[in-house]
Amino acid sequence: MHNESNLIRFATSALACHRDTELTSDQPVSRDELDALHEHVVALQRLVDQATARTRAHTAAAGDHLHNTRIRLWQSAEHLHFAYHTAPRADGRAPTREACALRLPEGAPDLTICQRHLKAAKRVRNVTTPTDLHAPTTGMIHH
Repeated sequence: MHNESNLIRFATSALACHRDTELTSDQPVSRDELDALHEHVVALQRLVDQATARTRAHTAAAGDHLHNTRIRLWQSAEHLHFAYHTAPRADGRAPTREACALRLPEGAPDLTICQRHLKAAKRVRNVTTPTDLHAPTTGMIHH
């Protein structure tokens, strides 16, 4: 357990370093950065999934909070996925409204984020309800 928390702290430090060194530009976030952020949030969601499964059986209240956390992480991944597809491409072209409305994959390498997102969607739908996923806020449990 101690090694796991050290690795999480290391990853958090790496994110803080990236934030302080790479995100100081006044330029909009690139599609590559949005893809990397999506990948990170999905990885964090998987980590919280495992923590939820380990915790729920022993501490229901903490497990419920972790479950709500994974829903929020899913909602974050969903927004990052949408942001990616509405952000300008490397050549400066912006996606058309029609293409965004149809939610059509753009092909490789842009399809990578979609494949990751679909896998994450499958996992989250196995442990939540559609109502949970689309609720404006998750329920807070006070004990």
